Amino acid sequence: MIADQYDVFLFDLDGVIYREDAVLAGSRRCIRKLRALGKKVYFLTNDPRPTRQELCDRLNSMKIAVSQEEIITSGWATAQYLAENNISDVFAIATEGFISELEALGIRTKNDGSCQAVVAGYNENTNFAQIQQAIRHLEKGARFIATNADQSFPGQNGRCIATGAIAGMIRMVSGKQPLIIGKPYSYIFSIAFRRIVPDSRVVMIGDSLETDILGAHQQGIDAILLSKDELRFPSKYDYRIPDKIIPTLLDLFKPDIEVEKWRNPGFLWPDAVKPGVAAVIFNAQRQVLLVRRNDNGLWSLPSGHLEIGETVVEAIKREIQEETGLIVDVEKLIGVYSDPVSQVFSYPSGGTTHFITLSFLCYITGGCMQADYGEIAEVAFFDTSHLPTNMLKMHPQWLTDALADQSFSFFR
Repeated sequence: MIADQYDVFLFDLDGVIYREDAVLAGSRRCIRKLRALGKKVYFLTNDPRPTRQELCDRLNSMKIAVSQEEIITSGWATAQYLAENNISDVFAIATEGFISELEALGIRTKNDGSCQAVVAGYNENTNFAQIQQAIRHLEKGARFIATNADQSFPGQNGRCIATGAIAGMIRMVSGKQPLIIGKPYSYIFSIAFRRIVPDSRVVMIGDSLETDILGAHQQGIDAILLSKDELRFPSKYDYRIPDKIIPTLLDLFKPDIEVEKWRNPGFLWPDAVKPGVAAVIFNAQRQVLLVRRNDNGLWSLPSGHLEIGETVVEAIKREIQEETGLIVDVEKLIGVYSDPVSQVFSYPSGGTTHFITLSFLCYITGGCMQADYGEIAEVAFFDTSHLPTNMLKMHPQWLTDALADQSFSFFR
């Protein structure tokens, strides 16, 4: 049975243990049985509004015995992050409960004057004046932190705006990306892992593919979805595919049900999928043109992404001229590259993108070779048998396909 496969169980709360004020069927018995088996139980919620003690009291009133140390909210985890990073003055969009978690760690919430960080939590009375004030603080150099990225949550009369929507407004106007604490991001899980004995077998149980399942898999642990629905996914490597779907928590104790362990597919989960272009350019000596990027210091073929309204040919010509100063024409399409194992690219700034790249064989028609020094530090031709060792991982394959000189295009 599933209960025998793990030592530690991480539970989401709303939609798994309870829904609004009602305990979900089987949750009381499930927690009691896990404790009787000697299992460790923790509760991870993206709801930043209540204190841990308030949630502890709520669960105990539902006859689910828990301690405050077993509860991790995105609000309390955010307070932990701020304290660990010596951030003591913040402008916070928050409930009284969240503010009390901040103040318990010596973090002051300020409405006037300067602050070290803007913290986007949740308060149903948030207004545009507060949103504008948050933006002004960011413009003056404050850091941007959000408790979670949930766009909405279910209310009695329909969907309600959540933290992610508030943080999204601030991000769109300020141009600043927030550091997000809650699921599916890593920090809230790291708080839980600090309480867990190393090498413990850990599983996450939740009702959200986008937070619970994705978050668990990004941390390398198994994930179980509580659902009665059948699900379909476009790819068998989708991080949001649960390792098991169960209709009730009591299914954890059925002897004929087990979880097939999650296997990392070999790439980081991307934030977005974007079209890209690349160029293989040879000189008269059959040396290949490479550029060294400023953001990561690696050598690569000239490459970039499409702007709105561009064709792929226009895009590669523009990218080459911007990066190298050279003017080129396109001779042929070498290949289309989409395998996420090689095509997922992580930026030093923290973003992760899955590029679908069209690689072209190009030839020089004019211009003067010179790095732009914005994105590119250096431009040079290299013998194809003596390439730099510090190249972007996918580019040697593109060059190999160009050197094959086939009449067809590759699809990889």
